[in-house]
This record gives sequence, C-alpha cells and structure tokens, in this order.
Amino acid sequence: MSEPISSTSKFTVTPKTSVSVLFAGDSGDGMQLTGTQFANTVAVYGADLNTFPNFPSEIRAPAGTIAGVSGFQLQFGSKPVYTPGARFDVMIAMNAAALKANLKDLHRGGIIIACTEGFDEKNLRLAGYLEGANPLEDGTLSNYIVFPVPVLLMTREALKVCGLSSKEVDRCKNMFILGLLYWLYSLPIDITVDMLHSKFGKDSTIAEANIKAIKAGYFFGDETELFANLGRFDISPSKQHGTYRRVTGNEACAIGLTAAAKKAGLELFLGSYPITPATEILQTLAKFKKFGVKTFQAEDEIAGVVTSIGAAYGGALAATNTSGPGLALKTEALGLAVMLELPLVVINVQRGGPSTGLPTKPEQSDLMMAMYGRHGDAPMPIVAAYSPVDCFYTTYEAARIAIEHMTPVMCLTDGYLALSSEPWKVETGENLSDINPRFSPERNPDDPPFLPYKRDERHVRPWAIPGTRGLEHRIGGLEKQHETGHVSTDPDNHELMTRLRAEKIEKIADSIPLQTIDNGIENGDLLILGWGSSYGAIKTAVEQALEKGLSVAHAHLRYLNPFPKNLGKLMSSYKKVLIPENNYGQLVHLIRDKYLFEPVSYTKVKGLPFNEMEILEKITAITKEL
Repeated sequence: MSEPISSTSKFTVTPKTSVSVLFAGDSGDGMQLTGTQFANTVAVYGADLNTFPNFPSEIRAPAGTIAGVSGFQLQFGSKPVYTPGARFDVMIAMNAAALKANLKDLHRGGIIIACTEGFDEKNLRLAGYLEGANPLEDGTLSNYIVFPVPVLLMTREALKVCGLSSKEVDRCKNMFILGLLYWLYSLPIDITVDMLHSKFGKDSTIAEANIKAIKAGYFFGDETELFANLGRFDISPSKQHGTYRRVTGNEACAIGLTAAAKKAGLELFLGSYPITPATEILQTLAKFKKFGVKTFQAEDEIAGVVTSIGAAYGGALAATNTSGPGLALKTEALGLAVMLELPLVVINVQRGGPSTGLPTKPEQSDLMMAMYGRHGDAPMPIVAAYSPVDCFYTTYEAARIAIEHMTPVMCLTDGYLALSSEPWKVETGENLSDINPRFSPERNPDDPPFLPYKRDERHVRPWAIPGTRGLEHRIGGLEKQHETGHVSTDPDNHELMTRLRAEKIEKIADSIPLQTIDNGIENGDLLILGWGSSYGAIKTAVEQALEKGLSVAHAHLRYLNPFPKNLGKLMSSYKKVLIPENNYGQLVHLIRDKYLFEPVSYTKVKGLPFNEMEILEKITAITKEL
C-alpha cells in the first residue's frame, strides 16, 4: 500500500475510532460511484466498514428535487462496524435538495461540505426553500460546521485543458469531492487511480481527467485555509490478518453458489430474469464461466425458474434469483420443484411491496410468502442472511440443504444486504463444510425395479440423473405414488406423500445448529430476536444496552423453517421477547403459531433499515416496564 500523497504539516491530525459519512446529491451527480470508491479505499486501507446505498426508484427523477436525491452512507472505523450509522458525522451535499432531505440525520455539530453551485436560485426553488432563503447564508445551519466549496468551479479550473467537453468536465466533480474526502481522512488516492486506469485504460483522456480532479480535490484541502480550524482526521486500520476484499451481499451470494457447486463436484446453473435489486447476482455469475458456471437470462421469471428445475433434474446445482414480484410469478414452478423433490436454491432479494412497491428500498417483506406462498401443502426450508458477508455463508448453506435433502430452499436477503458492503476475509475451501450429493448408481437388467421415491431415514429420496441405465421413472407435477413415482390419485397415498414431504423438511432441524445467543445475558429480562438485515442495528443497540446495565440479550435466526430445535426453550429463559422487523410483523406470527406465546412486535415499514437508536429506545422502554 502506498502512502497518501504528500501534504504540508500546517494541519493538526486528530485520531478517531470511527466516522459515518453521507455522500448525497442528484441522481446524476455520481454519488453511488463516489461512495463505492471511497468504500473500496477504506476496505483496502484495512478499516472495518458498513455501507448503505440509497437511491430513487425512478430511472431519472426530476433533477434538483427531493425525489431525485441519491445517497451513499458508510461508517468505517478501527473497531468492528455493524451499521452505516444511525446518524452521520459528515455530509457531502451536492445541492440544496440533498441537504434538505438528509439534514435531520446529521449529528448536531456535524460537518457539512456543500457544493455552492448546487445552492443557486434554481436549485433552492426545486428543493422547496422559500424565495430568497439560502441555508448556507441565513444562519439556519448554525448548529453545524459548514464548508461551502465551489466544487464545479474548481473542477473546471483543474480540467480546463483536458480534451473533454464541458459536460464531461462537469461530470468529474464527484471525483473532486472524493479527493477532498481522501485528504480529510488521511487516505491514499492510488486505489481509485488504479481503478480508473483499469476501467478506461492508462492513456484514456477520461481516466486522466478524473485523476486530475481527484488530485485537485486532495490539494484543495491541503492548500486552502477553509479547513484550518478543523484539521484532518486519521482512523487507524483495524488489526486484520489474511486476504480481504470488499463484497456486496449480491456478490457474496454469487460466490457462495459457485463455492457450493465446486465443493459438491457439480456444475452450477442459474436461470434468471433481471429484477431490482437482485440482478447483480446474475451479472456476477455471468463472469464466472471459467469456473464452469452457466447462466441463462430468460424471457420472464417463470422461464427462469423452470430452466433451473430442468438443470436440477439433469444433475446440476441449480439456482434462480429474484425479488418479491418475481417470486410471485415463480410460485407454481416452485410447487413443481417441491413435488419433484429436486434441489434448487431460490435467492429472494426482498424489497418494499406490495406489487411493484418500492423497487430500490429494502424490506423484510416476503417471509410469509416464502413460508406459505404455494398452493397445496408445499413446505420449503427457509434460511436468511444477516450481513453482506453472511450472504456467502447462508447461500452456501442453502445449497447444502437443497442437495443433501433433495428439496428447493428459499434463501432470503434484502435490498439493504444486497447492495451494501463490508470487508470479507476471503474464505478457503478447507473451512467450508462438505456437501454430499446422493446419486443413484446405474442398475443392471436383473436388478429389482428402481424406486425413485424410496426414502432413507431422513425421508430423502435419491437423485436420479436422466440417461443413467436402469433409472427410468416418471416426472411431472401430478401426485406421485409412494416409492414407485407413478401417477396416483389415491386419497390415502396423497395424504401419505403430503405428510412425508412435510416431515422431510422438519427433519432438517436435526442437521442444523442449535440457536445461540449472539451477545448479552442468559436467562435475563429481555431477548431481542431478529432475522435478516436487522442484525447490525440490534447487535449495536444490545451492546449499548448492556453498557447501561440492562438485562438483555440478542439472538439472530438464520434458519426460519424449520426453526432450530432449542428455540422455544431459549425464548422461555426471558421475561419478554422483542422481535424487530422491517415488515408488519411476519416472524411474530410464525413464532406465535409455533410456540403459543405472544412476543412484542416492533415494526418499521418505511423502505429504510432499522438503526441502532430506534432499537435501543424500544429496549429501554420495555425494560423499564419489567
């Protein structure tokens, strides 16, 4: 790692353990790219981080309006970081709308770096400020540290001889901001420079212009007197050993599927149809052809899943990915996969609903659909990831369950996990559990007839690959006769097969870990039971509650069907159980139905993830009543 480019010693450097930064601007200002590059640098630098991209659902919302604001928030530090921050310490406001939309979440005394060109009369009007009012000048920001920076002017000055059009020059303003932030937090610029050379080529005019803009922002911070009283900051890298990379949840899902296929000795096939926010899984796997991965972009959601079922029938590790509206379209085919009892991984990246809902906003909206969203009694195992990195391990586990128990498996993530990122210590195959497919061997003519639905003690049938000698058998969605697999409408047989399929799913509980406490006090006053992306907020809130001396604990569910065998006993060790969910209380219903007691439901349905302040406030209120 090269050191940051040289700077003068006139600025004091203040060490910090963590900081939360928000890049906010119009959808055309490149805030997602800027935030991603800053996160890449932080990850390579060695700090822990957690990110939250938050952008409009519209392809191009009206420029300069609140609806058009795109934000990228991240928290990084020298200690473990589990959330992007309930509040942020620094806000980059590229225009008036970005400031107005996000000011409420900036810490009192926080830093605002404002692009002055985004606060002209037109932008102020579009953002809804009163005529003649400018927050940079009228004293309304007196509780914050404000730095007005003529970003566009400085970018144009730096690139006045670069060979680009004026429009292309103006697009480089986000790189000026990036360079300024690198200076402010004593970070190197070479990681972004290398990225630009790789993306555009070392002789590219566009690459060189962006690099000039980054350096201009860096040296602006170093040479201006604007930051003289503030100085610079330094966050020491965390003490990590091994090879790390930054990974999003979607990327981790794709890598997890690939690793599972390699571990099982199978080819991987993904049948998919693009849908926000799950498409990146298809895009990532499409780059893995060198690992034998096959991807198919189908004409619709139904074709995506049925091609995957065909691949599973042919002996591949088959997967499909989607989000809520796409999952609705796949339901009949998933019933077919249940009837055929074939291994299939379904990755559902949940988003706000119902219908088209909030395409770019996270929500834990599909637990009930995953549990019950098929006609007939068609149970499926359900697992849920809790962090971007955990998307790798949860997807891998979903593949293991699918292959070893011959069943489709629902793997739940959401838009927050899918698009956010954190550092990942790259896994080695030796540390991953074995995955053991159970294929039926070929049979000789004098062997007894093949019984495709003859089950082992776990009620799992064998995997019969078409074309294998002696394994001819019927397939299809009609009810199967016990053991033979012939079509059967016999009432007693249908009841038997329905019960066997359900019992097979329940028996998976014998092969999954018992539920443990993530942190906190055993046999205490309050257990916070979470699932999915609420993990970071709950964990941080519980840590803060424990520091206050509260009798609380946190348990987080990965396995949602079946539940871990000891979950009921674990919950009974506490006076109250609190379940925070980004939905209207779906896990609460499942817990109530299974264990016949009433947990405390805490819901949030705003298209935004929980933050630790919200959880801590709820914990404090409940414990006061106990």
